[in-house]
Amino acid sequence: MKGDALKGHLDYLILSVLADNPMHGYAVIEELRRRSDEVIDVPEGTLYPALHRLEKAGLITASWSEVKGRRRKSYRLTQGGTRQLADEREAWTSFTTAVASITGHRR
Repeated sequence: MKGDALKGHLDYLILSVLADNPMHGYAVIEELRRRSDEVIDVPEGTLYPALHRLEKAGLITASWSEVKGRRRKSYRLTQGGTRQLADEREAWTSFTTAVASITGHRR
């Protein structure tokens, strides 16, 4: 999927993936690919700035661990992130319902 299509939605997608389990950055990329049937492939150069932005906003928090002798930074939602995700889901549902009504693609 082209990067422009993700503008404005990447934070929502990341929060959605992290809602299930804490993950390190590359696992977030893999999970986005898996859940989208390989349609969404976010480059590391796009993901990590988004993770840092979400962390700075207090929506996710990070912690370091060591796996097989390598340090790994994992991310998880904060309470604020959980609230933001709920708000984003509500807004997304409203938006997609409106677009479906306009385009005639009702479910």
